[in-house]
Amino acid sequence: MAELLFEILSEEIPARMQAYACSDLHRLVTDGLTRAGLSFEAARAYVTPRRLTLVVEGLPAAAPDTTEERRGPRVGAPGPAMDGFLKSTGLAIEQLEKRDTGKGEFWFALIEKKGRPAIQAAQDAIETALTTFPWPKSMRWGSGSVRWVRPVLSILCLFDGAVVPVGFGAVTAGNVTRGHRFQAPDPIVVKDFAGYLAALENAKVMLDPVERRHAILSQAEALAEAEGLTLRADPGLLDEVTGLVEWPNVLIGTIDETFMAVPPEVLITSMRSHQKYFSLLKADGSLAPRFLVVSNMTASAAIVAGNQRVLRARLSDAAFFWETDRKATLCSRLPKLIERLFYAKLGTVADKVERIAGLARHLTFYVPGSSADDAERAALLAKADLSTEMVGEFPELQGVMGRYYALNDHEKPAVAQAIADHYAPQGPSEPVPAEPLGICVALADKIDSLVGFFAIGEKPTGSKDPFALRRQALGVIRIIVENRLRLPLIPFFNMAHAAFGGGLDRGAEDTTADLLGFFADRLEVHLRERGIRHDLIAAVLALGAEDDLIRLLSRVAALRDFLDTDDGANLLAAYKRAMNIVRIEDKKDGASRANPLDPALLTDPAERDLAQALAAAGPSSAQAVKSERFGDAMTSLAQLRKPLDAFFTTVTVNADDPKLRNNRLRLLSEIGIAMGRVADFGQIEN
Repeated sequence: MAELLFEILSEEIPARMQAYACSDLHRLVTDGLTRAGLSFEAARAYVTPRRLTLVVEGLPAAAPDTTEERRGPRVGAPGPAMDGFLKSTGLAIEQLEKRDTGKGEFWFALIEKKGRPAIQAAQDAIETALTTFPWPKSMRWGSGSVRWVRPVLSILCLFDGAVVPVGFGAVTAGNVTRGHRFQAPDPIVVKDFAGYLAALENAKVMLDPVERRHAILSQAEALAEAEGLTLRADPGLLDEVTGLVEWPNVLIGTIDETFMAVPPEVLITSMRSHQKYFSLLKADGSLAPRFLVVSNMTASAAIVAGNQRVLRARLSDAAFFWETDRKATLCSRLPKLIERLFYAKLGTVADKVERIAGLARHLTFYVPGSSADDAERAALLAKADLSTEMVGEFPELQGVMGRYYALNDHEKPAVAQAIADHYAPQGPSEPVPAEPLGICVALADKIDSLVGFFAIGEKPTGSKDPFALRRQALGVIRIIVENRLRLPLIPFFNMAHAAFGGGLDRGAEDTTADLLGFFADRLEVHLRERGIRHDLIAAVLALGAEDDLIRLLSRVAALRDFLDTDDGANLLAAYKRAMNIVRIEDKKDGASRANPLDPALLTDPAERDLAQALAAAGPSSAQAVKSERFGDAMTSLAQLRKPLDAFFTTVTVNADDPKLRNNRLRLLSEIGIAMGRVADFGQIEN
């Protein structure tokens, strides 16, 4: 069995594209080999900043021979038809078979095809992959017409040690690669993957990104420990830096003490965004005046000194912004928000601030411990830091810097914290605001955006969500659920709609209806991720426009607990049997059971017992639902289980007497109505 080794060496591939490119190379080439009829034992792809590599093991020398059967004209068909068939198959008439198909006698050809040599199939698969490679962005260079993410330097391609003459633009494959750009640039002749891997290791190239990531992390942790510090966790930066170096060497540098008075978030963001440096923390969790840089070169004092010099210039800018911004209060910056557009049909940021201030004030009625005046103040100042120099340079610090500047202006600490918290959560794993004012402003901000964009028809579609409305809806859900807020959404959707003062494309009723459906979908996803059965969620959501999420979750929990009991499981089965009978008979009759139940027609003891149980359980469960005692409602419904089982054992629903039949169907219908006040049991799987 043979080995296929392929490498394409180029200028630096952007780190954010590397993982997808590695996966795409594996998929495109192996799919091409499979289509060519070639099986293989294993395939592995690797990526570094300069190269994409694929090794496929256990390939045969050629694809297997195949036999194709093709039916031709009917025996006795005109000559031209036979001539055309023979020409298409490449056979003589003596090589054909006659066969009776039951619809007459026809000519059949058995065409044997020799399997293609694997080296040819591999060349075709790789060349097709290169020309169709799905880079998010690609380029042409020189006078060539092919496109790649960056200019291609060379291609290595070997099949069982022999060069596969893969061509891509002006580059033709050979058996040569190169190592580290600076430390081992000389050509390396390759025979197989094992030799290739060893040669790259000697040439200062760590091929496997998993190995590079581990090397960076272990070196960083060791350096931090040696200084009595800890590495600040940053998986995103670790992934990015892994894609920037082929031979990682982690070095430690020093931050000038003069910069340590700048807020730590600023230092961390500046080092991370511009320089790709890791931050270190002291034992108490505060930022240490040290940083880690991952070099692509062998460690040296000159590299550390150079990075410290560059960092000093970067942090000087940050320190200047910090000093300059504090000379003006947040409140004085509010007029600048008039110049900043929120969205064309939704006004300026100043308009948005005014709207969310009103919403936040009203939300305090549902958020224990919150002050209406403080919530309004926090909302008014929440976006003011957008006009600061610091946030202009580091947009990711909006809210964070607002908190610092508010404290500098002697605003209440709770108001300052609400400014920082109101953007949260910005991801599914980020904590939600827990302080009352932060909850109010965060909810107001998100509800305003959701209502506004839905009211102008800018709803998410398919995979497109340019305004992150799914994330914002999930944020509202999580804030309400995790803080156990009894907050009715419909009034606030309507209030937010009214705050726009007209000019929207859709009315409040339609917008609210769409938002409730959208929230139901987001809630279902959220609950499924927490392990709650999708059919139970659907059974409760099917009841209609429920806008109290805590009440909805209580109903789902009670339903789950009920169905975990024998009474619940058996009642569900009996309910489904009853509703199937009613549905079938209603379809036959072309009408539903509109007449009330007639007690005089309850002739069988079992149906009388069932009617009595329903007369007790129906009102009892309804009252329990009204009082939000959903567990009690389920307990009341459980009383129907035994009489319903007995009913099906002794009573014939489709009696010969039409009056008895209709009355019994009505009895079953009323059971469905009573249970339907608690949940749509028809949505629940057995």
